[in-house]
Amino acid sequence: MQKNKLKPIPKFKNEDEERDFWLTADTTEYFDTEKPVEFDLSKLKPTTESISLRLPAYLLSRIKELANSKDVPYQSLMKIYLAERVEKELRSKSSI
Repeated sequence: MQKNKLKPIPKFKNEDEERDFWLTADTTEYFDTEKPVEFDLSKLKPTTESISLRLPAYLLSRIKELANSKDVPYQSLMKIYLAERVEKELRSKSSI
């Protein structure tokens, strides 16, 4: 298929709409399969590390309540709070 005959990829309102589209779409109508995209994943490293953390039950419960009210997963909220506090501590340490 020549490049000038490729269909434009539609704009999607959300991921669900895009997912539904690609379930039935023929990707060869939208992408030039003769020229594959090349990229190097050799330096890709995991960005997270699992840890075990013991918290008092009441604290975990409060964190889950906050996360629920913000409509985010509680572990994500904990990462946000930790990152914010670490930045605050590092800023205050560097200004001494």
